[in-house]
Amino acid sequence: MTTTLPIAGQRVVGRAALRLIAADKPSVVAILVLNSLAAVAGLGAPWLLGRIVDTVTGKGGAVDRLALAVLACAVAQLLLTRFALAIAYRFGERTAFRIREDFLRRALALPAAVVERVPAGDLAARGTTDIDAVASTLRDVLPGMTVGAVQIVFICSALLVINPLLGVVGVLGLSGIWFVTRWYLRRARTAYLAEGAANSVLADELSATTAGARTIEAFALRERRLAAGHAAIAETHRTRLATLGLRTVFFPLVETSYAVPVVLVLLVGGMLSIGGRVSLGTVVAAVLYLRQLVGPLDSILIWIEQLQSSSASFARVEGLAAIPAAAPAATEAPRDDRIEVRGVRYAYEPGHDVLHGVDLTIRPGERLAIVGLSGAGKSTLGMLVAGVDRPTAGTVTVGGVPIADLPPDELRRQVVLVTQEHHVFRESLRDNLIVAAPDEELHEALKTVGADWADDLDRDLALHPLDGAQAQQVALARVVLSDPHTVILDEATALLDPTVARTAERALAAVLHERTVIAIAHRLQTAHDADRVAVMEDGRIIELGTHDELVAAGGPYAALWHSWHDGV
Repeated sequence: MTTTLPIAGQRVVGRAALRLIAADKPSVVAILVLNSLAAVAGLGAPWLLGRIVDTVTGKGGAVDRLALAVLACAVAQLLLTRFALAIAYRFGERTAFRIREDFLRRALALPAAVVERVPAGDLAARGTTDIDAVASTLRDVLPGMTVGAVQIVFICSALLVINPLLGVVGVLGLSGIWFVTRWYLRRARTAYLAEGAANSVLADELSATTAGARTIEAFALRERRLAAGHAAIAETHRTRLATLGLRTVFFPLVETSYAVPVVLVLLVGGMLSIGGRVSLGTVVAAVLYLRQLVGPLDSILIWIEQLQSSSASFARVEGLAAIPAAAPAATEAPRDDRIEVRGVRYAYEPGHDVLHGVDLTIRPGERLAIVGLSGAGKSTLGMLVAGVDRPTAGTVTVGGVPIADLPPDELRRQVVLVTQEHHVFRESLRDNLIVAAPDEELHEALKTVGADWADDLDRDLALHPLDGAQAQQVALARVVLSDPHTVILDEATALLDPTVARTAERALAAVLHERTVIAIAHRLQTAHDADRVAVMEDGRIIELGTHDELVAAGGPYAALWHSWHDGV
């Protein structure tokens, strides 16, 4: 079963944005002040040009000085805007850094059960494409919108000051833009969220296809994977066209709306000028102010469109914070290392249990083998005993304390789960062993699991990747170094050849002496060496006893043993 990561609501996104702004208040204040001064400087040119018109059409005057004043206003606006943008860009980069840090922290804090069921492409798309969109907005759009908003406020104020009637006519003429923008905003968020979800599905398809390239080739699955890829691309194409369709309506209507206030002011201003109620220069200044509005309005409306995309991305990034926090960690320390499983049921999907009333006691220092056919519930039981997830019903405790309630550090000091799936970091072999220890101990741990090839601890695994068996040996060496009291081996030696696997199992048996070992395996030699064997079928333990007892009983385990032993 896969789990869809949540999407943050608009209020949550708004509060998150305010927190980011509040984290760098001095920069925000500086941006506002400098942009306000730049806007004031920009107001001078239209008014001065109006004075020039009145001077030329009247009795003459100091046109040269007025022209120099226009130039001075332009230079002042340029310099102030430049400094404001420089501060804004630095603010944007710092804020983007905080978003990336928060995302990484939240991703690493996700419960393991959630991570296992989340499509890898979804988490990857949120951590790359979505964060990049938000970072771009903070760096470019937010500063520009601040500049534009301040300019619009000051220009409209200046328009009302030079002539209130012309100012009201011009502002009312701009109302069409408000209606068009409202129509767009009602539809944009949903459309961009759908586009982001489609991008995640496509990323997941590409990831699965590239990771499974050998399987695809071996089983001739090329056409099937191509069909799945084409379907994901088609959905991405459809959602992209939907957002582009909104833009083809939004921007042309906005561009048309710019002409309306200019026409109205020219008509009203012309009539007032003919009647001698306003000068020609005032009408010219009003028209110039309205034309001056086009630049910031254009920028803001373009950025509003980009904000819809980035706010949808921000909602996906902030969605990680909506995942319910883990229950408070247990304050009581386990009394001992005894693990009790009582009445445990578990379902990946509500109403579809994969474990049905499992009861099991695992004694300290015991070697327990859990066997059964694929799908019997062995790995699910191992996951619950490791504290990766909580049972739907029943309890899994260590020393009387629910395992899943233990603090993460305490849990991993007591129980370690080693599965077929392991990760090798693109770092040195020494760093991949995780535990800080002298080189002698690291070499000894690698030797213990049969990794005779590992003589160079500084080997860069990004340049010299490991094969499957070597990577698994590194995972087993981590267990040796961690030294927990309980180790769960879920097919941990499945990828090793029989000789190496047997060597590693013997080495682990020696190292883990007097520790609890739970081995989940198809290779029944592991069960033969165990103190007890639990046989699972259809989410239940149907047999429990020693190897000899179960073989003598002639039940399901005996059938498995004879079938495996005869085939060896």
